[in-house]
Amino acid sequence: MDANQDKDKILLIHLGGLGDMCLSESTFLSLSRHFEGNIEALGYTRFLKLFNEYFIKIHRIESIKWLHLFSDRCPDIIYKQIIFIGKDRVGNLRQRWKGFSREPLIFIEMYPEDQSMLHSSTFTGKTNKKHAANTVHVEDYQLAQLEQYGIRAIKKEIKPKPLYRTILYPEKGFQKNKWPLENFMQLYKSLKLKAMDVRILESLGTSIDIKDKISFQELSDIKEFFLEGGIFVSNDSGMAHLAGMCGLFSITIFIDFNPLIWHPRGRFLTFRQDTDIIDISLIENKIIELTAKDLQQVIQ
Repeated sequence: MDANQDKDKILLIHLGGLGDMCLSESTFLSLSRHFEGNIEALGYTRFLKLFNEYFIKIHRIESIKWLHLFSDRCPDIIYKQIIFIGKDRVGNLRQRWKGFSREPLIFIEMYPEDQSMLHSSTFTGKTNKKHAANTVHVEDYQLAQLEQYGIRAIKKEIKPKPLYRTILYPEKGFQKNKWPLENFMQLYKSLKLKAMDVRILESLGTSIDIKDKISFQELSDIKEFFLEGGIFVSNDSGMAHLAGMCGLFSITIFIDFNPLIWHPRGRFLTFRQDTDIIDISLIENKIIELTAKDLQQVIQ
């Protein structure tokens, strides 16, 4: 690799998953405005490509080209500046990467350490003042760190979409516990009986025996589907964050993590399984209530 071609490069490194990327969108926006759009991004391209507008180029982290960032071999490669959004508890990555950055490395910690702190009560999109001092949402947590670098924090506006349909997204639990698939199926059948417009979005690794289920292979296609609007019902997942980012009203069931810190952006309603009594009728009534209220606003 020619070191000279990288000396003027501003390289943003973000190695998070889908949900992490969606929660970092306002940080991407703030950094892009500050550096006048002159940022190249490095990470998992299937996620980063959802945010093309903030970067002049996107690089695939799996490429051998970037091995120097993680190996003991230290080639003579210097970037103008490295921006790192992530977790680095011990500081090893920062210590290593600052040697590749001509200007001081910018480090934005991805999320607060008290991520799983429990709070009772359903969270409905309004800050509970009793707990506000102890919790900070991931988006706000990242934006607050920009000030120390002289970067103005800009929160990306999410334009709400109409709620004419409901999208259910059941999935299997791998690293997280999940509200069971059977509950989503019962909710689907009940909404169908009430003549509601309801869809099942099939997740990777889940086989659902419904003829009118919807499946996509590309995240860009899912994003286009979400931009049409609706209510999105799911477990805590990266897809919930993508739905919220696209303007859907998200109803998210949390089991392992704190919704005050991790709720999707935009309009949302969250439930915590060990503190809220979550049953199918509760979710169904919320969907009917939201749909009716949105329809009334359209009529008026």
